[in-house]
Amino acid sequence: MTSQNITAGKRWYRLMPIVFVTYSLAYLDRANFGFAAAGGMADDLNITPAMVSLLGSLFFLGYFLFQIPGAHYAATKSTKKLIFWSLVLWGVLATITGIVNNISILIVIRFMLGVVESAVMPGMLILLSNWFTKSERSKANSFLILGNPATMLWMSILSGYLIDAVGWRGMFIIEGVPAVIWAFFWWEQVGDKPRDVKWLSDHEKQVIENQLQQEQEHIKPVKNYVTAFKSRFVVLLSLQFALWSIGTYGFMMWLPSVIKAAPDMDIVETGWLSSIAYAFAIIGMISVSYFSDKTLNRKTFVWAFLLISSLAFYGSYLVGASNFWLSFVLLVIAGASLCAPFGPFFALIAETLPRNVAGVSIALINSIGALGSFVGSYIVGYLHGTGQVGQSFLFMSGSLFLASVLVILAVRGRKP
Repeated sequence: MTSQNITAGKRWYRLMPIVFVTYSLAYLDRANFGFAAAGGMADDLNITPAMVSLLGSLFFLGYFLFQIPGAHYAATKSTKKLIFWSLVLWGVLATITGIVNNISILIVIRFMLGVVESAVMPGMLILLSNWFTKSERSKANSFLILGNPATMLWMSILSGYLIDAVGWRGMFIIEGVPAVIWAFFWWEQVGDKPRDVKWLSDHEKQVIENQLQQEQEHIKPVKNYVTAFKSRFVVLLSLQFALWSIGTYGFMMWLPSVIKAAPDMDIVETGWLSSIAYAFAIIGMISVSYFSDKTLNRKTFVWAFLLISSLAFYGSYLVGASNFWLSFVLLVIAGASLCAPFGPFFALIAETLPRNVAGVSIALINSIGALGSFVGSYIVGYLHGTGQVGQSFLFMSGSLFLASVLVILAVRGRKP
């Protein structure tokens, strides 16, 4: 067995479980708002559907504004330190959400939750790019982002039971505390680069560093961030990810409300049905990342699955409220398909841009995506709150169709 194979096993089992749990906790504390909205929060606080939508989407405004500074710190200083303090702060903010009664304070909390979580995604991707080679990267990225649907799966079930047992306030408190505790596990287990850990030998560290360096030799460095940000590739993928995020967060934030609106549907049943979409999303992400790494084909796996998702949302729009179960099956297909290509997508960016700008370019793309998340979660939530559920499906379908087209345009002329 080669040194590379030995270190791959060590890296995978020592690092990835910690990364996965950390990102899962971040996703838990941003996405459980959708269950609170479906579980009586609006009635208890006497707020309108428009205000519920604003509260759900404000997270992404903070996420947008502070992502690039956070990613710059992660790239030039330490992802380890950044994530540690982010874990502590977002756990505290998520817990406080279950205590406050003042809407103005709640608005500030939702915004600040976005601020402290803003660098988690690009920071994690920067961390993985320092640990995993090209042939491993899509799989590693997918395992990280698998935290999205995996968290939504168990959170959907758990949150339904918690709201039924202790109310939406108790749910926020119980689900917020673990992030603070986990911060100390993160600090003890993770190193920014292979050279920073004790569980690899000096030879193993050198093998990894050499291969990562060799992968960058054919990529011409760019002068600075601005040069990278102005490139056609980054501009188009930023627009593409904003459109993709409209569908992603429009779906994830408000799926519980869509299901809960069905006749005779309680919050526990809503949780179990919501989890089905994320179970299929997990299968899709694992399968797509495997074949993407096998073929090193990133582009096709991204645009094709976004197109499938677009068509599934359009099908749900055509079916409407006349057949809940058919519409639900189409929504499961849509949700699984829009989650499946995340691994190849972020691998494509890391393999196209030089390392000195890749991390912050990912942050730019992700931050523009956060604007799409803001728009998607707000408009979809508003349409649901005003009874225009079919229009929200049409809106997400159109956004994902354009996202699929932009992927093709962004990488035109590159090998698949």
